[in-house]
Amino acid sequence: MLSRVDKSPVANWWWTVDRWFLAAFLSLMGLGIVLSFAASPAVAERIGLDSFHFATRQIVFTLPALVVMLIVSFLDAREIRRMSLVMLVLMLLLMVAVLYVGVEVKGARRWVSLAGLSIQPSEFLKPAFVIICAWLFAEHARQPDIPGNLFAIILFGLVLSLLVAQPDLGQTMLISGTWGAMFFMAGMSWFWIISLGGAAIGGAFAAYTIFPHVAGRVDRFLTGEGDTFQVDMGREALIHGGWWGVGPGEGTVKRVIPDSHADFVFAVAGEEFGIMLCFAIMLIFAFIVLRGLTIALKEKDDFTRYAVAGLVIVFGFQSIINMAVNLQLMPAKGMTLPFISYGGSSQIAIAISMGMVLALTRKRPEKRTQIGMTRVPPRVVPAE
Repeated sequence: MLSRVDKSPVANWWWTVDRWFLAAFLSLMGLGIVLSFAASPAVAERIGLDSFHFATRQIVFTLPALVVMLIVSFLDAREIRRMSLVMLVLMLLLMVAVLYVGVEVKGARRWVSLAGLSIQPSEFLKPAFVIICAWLFAEHARQPDIPGNLFAIILFGLVLSLLVAQPDLGQTMLISGTWGAMFFMAGMSWFWIISLGGAAIGGAFAAYTIFPHVAGRVDRFLTGEGDTFQVDMGREALIHGGWWGVGPGEGTVKRVIPDSHADFVFAVAGEEFGIMLCFAIMLIFAFIVLRGLTIALKEKDDFTRYAVAGLVIVFGFQSIINMAVNLQLMPAKGMTLPFISYGGSSQIAIAISMGMVLALTRKRPEKRTQIGMTRVPPRVVPAE
C-alpha cells in the first residue's frame, strides 16, 4: 500500500487522482473485452478468420490504451497543452495526407497506413483540438486583447474543412457540437449564437443536398424504406434479449449483424446480457459526463474548466450517437462506443482523452497568495 507520507510520483498520483473516474474508465475497458468475446466471433468466422481474432486484438488494443491513459494522467496542465499542440499539428498534416494517400473505404478516405498500422487521424485530433481551443478561450478570457476566440474560430473552420473533405460528417457533427458547447461556456455573445446556429442548420441542409449517402440514411430513417437491415437487426437483438438477456454466447440475432463487434456492440450487450446491462452502461457514461461537468463548474482556472468540460462532452456525445443509432433514435452513423467498440485508433485516442481528464482533475493544492503568506499581527485592543 502507498502511504500518504510517501513523496514518490506514483504515491502522489494515487492520492491526487480522481478514483471515481479511474474506476469508471476501467469498468468500460473491462466491458469492452467481455463484449468483444460475445460480439466478434460470428463476424470473424463470416470473413474466414479465427473465431477470436477480433477479441484477441481488442485485448491487444486495450492494454496499451490503459498504459497510455495512465501515463498521460501523470502530466500537469502545461505538459498537456504542449502535448496537444504537437498532436494537433501532426494530425492536421496527416488529415491533409489522408486526402491524397489515405485508404479509401466505402467512398471515404479517413485512414492512413503508417508502418503497417492503420490510423484514423481524426480520432487523435479530437482531444488535441479540445485542449487547444480551451487554451485559446481561456487566454481571451484572461486578456481580452488576445484574439483567442478568433483563433479558435479559424481552427474550427480548418478542422471542419478537412473532415468534410474526407468526408466524415459524423465527426464533423461531433466536433461542432463540442466546440459550440465550449464557446458557449466561454461567454459566446448572442451574435455568435444566432450566426453559428444558422450555419449549423445550413450545413445540415447542405450535407443532405450534396452527399447522397447522407440523404439516403436520413430518408431510410424517416421512411423505413431501403436497406435498413443492420439497424433493424440491432433493434431485434435488443428486443430478443429482454430484461436479462439470453445468456453469454447464446445470442442468435447478433450472428447476422455485419458490425456487431464495432458500431452495434451495444445491441449485442442487450441481446446476451439484457436491457439491464444496457442501463448500467448508460449510467456509467452519464456518471462520467456529469461528474466531469460538475468538477468543471467548480474549477476556478478557465483553461481547466473548458478543457475538462470539452473532453467529457465529446466523450458523451460520441456515446449518445452510438447508442441512439442502436436504438433507432437517429439515422445510422458509424460511431464507436468509447472503450467498448472494437477499434485500435478509437481505443488509444479515447485513452489519451480520458488520461487528460484524469490529469486535469487531480487534486492540486491552492496556490498561496502573497497576502495569504503574510502574517497579520493580532489586533491590540486598548485598555479602557
